[in-house]
Amino acid sequence: MLVAATVTAAVWAADPPGPLGARHGRTGHGYGQAQLQRDVDAVHATGVVGVLAAVGSPERLLARGGVADLTTRRPVPPDARFRIGSATKTFTAGVVLQLAGEGRLSLDDTVDRWLPGVVHGHGNDGRKVTVRQLLQHTSGLYNYLARPAVNPRQWEKERLRTWRPEQLIALAMRHRPLFAAGKGWSYSNTNYVLAGMIIHRVTGHTWQEEVRRRILVPLGLTRTSAPGTDPHVPEPHARAYQRFAPDGPLTDVTVQNQTLGDAAGAMISTTDDLGRFFRALVGGRLLAPAQLAEMQRTVPAEELRMMGSPGARYGLGLVYRPLSCGGGYWSHGGDDSGYRTRPGVTADGRRSVVVSATSRSPGDLEAEQRTGRALDTLVDHALCAG
Repeated sequence: MLVAATVTAAVWAADPPGPLGARHGRTGHGYGQAQLQRDVDAVHATGVVGVLAAVGSPERLLARGGVADLTTRRPVPPDARFRIGSATKTFTAGVVLQLAGEGRLSLDDTVDRWLPGVVHGHGNDGRKVTVRQLLQHTSGLYNYLARPAVNPRQWEKERLRTWRPEQLIALAMRHRPLFAAGKGWSYSNTNYVLAGMIIHRVTGHTWQEEVRRRILVPLGLTRTSAPGTDPHVPEPHARAYQRFAPDGPLTDVTVQNQTLGDAAGAMISTTDDLGRFFRALVGGRLLAPAQLAEMQRTVPAEELRMMGSPGARYGLGLVYRPLSCGGGYWSHGGDDSGYRTRPGVTADGRRSVVVSATSRSPGDLEAEQRTGRALDTLVDHALCAG
């Protein structure tokens, strides 16, 4: 059983350097330190152990709530690292789109063009699935990461296991596709593992190496990493906790091998780094205009709407969500064992917010939804004020 943890021509420019939270003041229309702290406290009140949120540009605001460790009761570090889960997909998609801009691959290439014979069996056919469909979740391929750990014993048994991407795809190939390629939308981590494999085939380097060379180094994201088989979160960090049953205890799930997430969800970052990444991406500093336009060409994503994101639409590794004040923002959240991450950036790429919560209760749908609403409200408030 699976144990879930649950960019051609690019102009590189990083945000001006400066410590996170170095300037605490008022930003936008009345959204300042007090308002951010209020919204962080609202997330903490839903039952999560720790919360950290940062608003970036034109000034940086930082607020935290709860604790980093249930034993020591120390506060959440202001520069805490955390597992970003599926926000990894935006980094992976960015690399694929850069390769497309360089003419090294086409979004309309089939999977079989680069990975012959990998997608096959039980009705799966890599000759009929395109790179674009992988990034857009319109491939129909079964999500290999569909069954989370149901108790601490199961999680403990599997937490240090190393998975190869070929093994993850083989798991998905045991199942028939959910629909014919291009004929529907369904979120599938399988798509992004394949995208990572294609990056490797095209460049000769792993997706982790290409993300580092093309995104992390040029943007100066020194606290963002793809740890491979290393199960530890670098210091400083808040510990991750998971409640496997609604009435069960919180289990410390901080130390775990992330290879199960691969290019779909195996990165670590900070609120500051993630905010800088999303501002650079949407602000046009990572992709040429044609590739950014492709990334922002969206389709309806009914599954996301059913999960509490009304109006959500999916591009290529980017989610568009409406704001309560009008317009919308770009995002890609991520849930991992014990960590929940919600980034957001305004459509002009100027203002970002990132919030991390350090506990989850996947066995309690009501609790997960309650926390999700509070996280989304914080993002909405912070971006509407910009």
